[in-house]
Amino acid sequence: MDKLTGHIQDDIPWCMLFADDIVLIDETQEGVNVKLNLWREVLESKGLRLSRSKTEYMECKFSANGGQNELGVKIRDQEIPKSDCFRYLGSILQKNEELDGDLNHRIQAGWMKQKSASGVLCDCCMPLKLKGKFYRTAIRPAMLYDTECWAVKHQHVHKMGVAEMRMLRWMCGHTRKDKIRNEDIRGKVGVAEIVGKLRENRLR
Repeated sequence: MDKLTGHIQDDIPWCMLFADDIVLIDETQEGVNVKLNLWREVLESKGLRLSRSKTEYMECKFSANGGQNELGVKIRDQEIPKSDCFRYLGSILQKNEELDGDLNHRIQAGWMKQKSASGVLCDCCMPLKLKGKFYRTAIRPAMLYDTECWAVKHQHVHKMGVAEMRMLRWMCGHTRKDKIRNEDIRGKVGVAEIVGKLRENRLR
């Protein structure tokens, strides 16, 4: 792909390639349309074809005056769908500049790790401290991956903390109806609050 399109590639971040995906960025819809159709022409001249069904675009309006001209983005005459979020190399970018997509993905990754190890974490014979150590070394890193780049708000920290407490209670075999304080649960498994780890990651 690099050899075929090297003469039309812009500098990063205006043009990025990863495996068989291409990211084209411009400040206007007109600019994106020009770039997209240039790539289409070059690829078609080499016997390749841009997928109409997999191609989509995201628009970020960073000012009140930006993006007034709603032309849409097209491949030839076919308009491609508009997306509210975009994933690139594991990170989720949103048109509203928020972190909800990334946050939900990290929490889901934590639950996936936890469920994959449910045979160990649900074992009543397994010491709680050992479960806590497993959580700190396998599950929490999955939740904290890439968070050093986040500009977190209080609501994001709170949501991450709530998810962590649900996981710890589940490991201990308790529910909120048992009325056991969060501090007591953390003491049993030897796990500090995730808020401190989020702060530590950002300060590295």
